[in-house]
Amino acid sequence: MEWLNYHHLLYFWTVAREGTVARASKQLGLAQPTISGQLQTLEQALGEKLFVRSGRHLALTEMGQTVYRYADEIFSLGQELQETLKGRPASRPVRLTVGIADFIPKLVVYRLLQPALSLTEPIHLVCLEGKHDRLLADLAVHSLDVVVADTPVTPSVKIRAFSHLLGECGVAFFGAESLARRYWKDFPKSLDGAPLLMPAETSALRRALDDWFHENQIHPVVLGEFDDSSLMKVFGQEGLGLFPAPSVIAHDVTRQHDVVQIGQLDSVRARFYAISVERRLRHPALVAISAGARQGLFR
Repeated sequence: MEWLNYHHLLYFWTVAREGTVARASKQLGLAQPTISGQLQTLEQALGEKLFVRSGRHLALTEMGQTVYRYADEIFSLGQELQETLKGRPASRPVRLTVGIADFIPKLVVYRLLQPALSLTEPIHLVCLEGKHDRLLADLAVHSLDVVVADTPVTPSVKIRAFSHLLGECGVAFFGAESLARRYWKDFPKSLDGAPLLMPAETSALRRALDDWFHENQIHPVVLGEFDDSSLMKVFGQEGLGLFPAPSVIAHDVTRQHDVVQIGQLDSVRARFYAISVERRLRHPALVAISAGARQGLFR
């Protein structure tokens, strides 16, 4: 059995936190050549480069970030053990790192993650937003615990991951009151020729809406396309066009952006998934998120 040298791991962890070997040497009370040599030994043992030079500092490689995450967990557990043995209550929160795919509405993300923050056991939540493919790559190397996305993992994705449907809902349309009053009568036919602000063409919601418009021979005028759903809502709030959003957050959209809902399409579905490397969700926060979505948000 191969054993990990935890002294070497501690030196690596300290250098990663401090940013330079010089600072780490002061923190550890060791000579710089000693630390540099032990880092090289660790890299040789793992067969991976952990650092690259970035100016005067050392930056973690992709594998270095993965090793750092595990090291952080290991040494945090060690600190927790010491506190427990000394009779002090351990207060280390459970870490949950969530990747959020582009164009998932922030209001939906908040409502989905809220049950995890209501657990008796404290949760340290880290939210990272990015492109769907990049987030799946990070999930594959365990940099993320879960990815929240609007599409499931497709067979073309060459990683082992599982899609857990959290829920689905219809799509509502909103606009500033001065604009909306012109289109809420005879909805959804009124969308023919209406000025729309739309999700980017890469989003699942955009594809679903385009298909519905085509099938129903409705031809809106698309004035803007957005990767960021929040930015789209801001433009809509200013009366520059009508915009869609999942119906499950309709009340929040009207309240936060001072707009009115002109109608809802139940035949167009917005779906949300938790993508994980586990066939069954085991992380207590993910279990709470899944249960909250089924029993509350999408009930």
